[in-house]
Amino acid sequence: MTSAGREPLPVRAPAPRLSETLPPTPPRLPTFTLEISPPDLSPWVAGNTGVPGLHQFDSGRPGPHVAVSALMHGNEYAGAIVLAELLRAGVTPRRGKLSLVFLNLAAFARFDFERPIASRFVDEDMNRLWRRGTLDQPVASSERDRVRSLIGFFDTIDMLLDLHSMLWPSDPLVLSGPSEAGCALAREIGTPPLIVSDSGHAGGPRLIDYERFVTPSTGARACLLEAGQHWAAATLALTRKVVSRFLGACDVIGSAEATGTRPRVAEVTECVTARTTSLTFLRNFRGGEIIPLQGTVIALDGPEEIRTPYDDCMLIMPNHRAARGHTAVRLARVVA
Repeated sequence: MTSAGREPLPVRAPAPRLSETLPPTPPRLPTFTLEISPPDLSPWVAGNTGVPGLHQFDSGRPGPHVAVSALMHGNEYAGAIVLAELLRAGVTPRRGKLSLVFLNLAAFARFDFERPIASRFVDEDMNRLWRRGTLDQPVASSERDRVRSLIGFFDTIDMLLDLHSMLWPSDPLVLSGPSEAGCALAREIGTPPLIVSDSGHAGGPRLIDYERFVTPSTGARACLLEAGQHWAAATLALTRKVVSRFLGACDVIGSAEATGTRPRVAEVTECVTARTTSLTFLRNFRGGEIIPLQGTVIALDGPEEIRTPYDDCMLIMPNHRAARGHTAVRLARVVA
């Protein structure tokens, strides 16, 4: 897409000198305050289905199969706290089925207050594996084994909310994936006030990109909550609110009252993948920040400048320590 009839500039361009639009002040790693403690999941690890961490409740009445998943990454445990709260409260759907699933229990078991980032996964990012062809490859991996044990379960889901949080400072958002169905589900939830439509990562498909949720003929819908910084109390509070609204919107528990606001929708047009080990942003950008001018240099990736391709470009979840081959930032245009 273009803005005001102008072709967007290349996202990458040779960098004989630094742009003068933003002075280079490479960000330092933040100091993290753990405001919430990891939950005790020992009562829930076994599940009630024969699959560890998977709990399923059937109302006995016709209705959709609705699921909420947490712990895709072992150090993102705000969602796990909320699922444990629902289980302790004896959650029961009034129609259809409700499933609650703790995904990467092995990574969560490694969480260490002294090294809170290290337990994101055991062998590889679980949220890049949701394709049957990927799972058919003879690769030894804790995460692949776990996805293999669960993928048949997700083939039965009609509506899914996958709970996440973020390492770097960012406005909360819902990722709706590439399908309009996911965006519609995010609108029905109604909060947080930013929906991001995107096509995922070069490294592999997320759960919300799984064929079940992006094939129109299935009617299944999924979206992913990024509720805020991993260990912040505000992240936990928002996760509780969004889960409650999701269950109400699906009409399995409670009801989702109107929020009085219409979320903005931003469409990702560029996914910037780090080509070197030294990609550096020129300053501490916050996720959700809008860069007014087309062509603004926001980062250096080795000898290349990363530029905004159009005016009013929104930065989605900039990763200030992106490894080579990993997503550094997504560039988006607000469309609604």
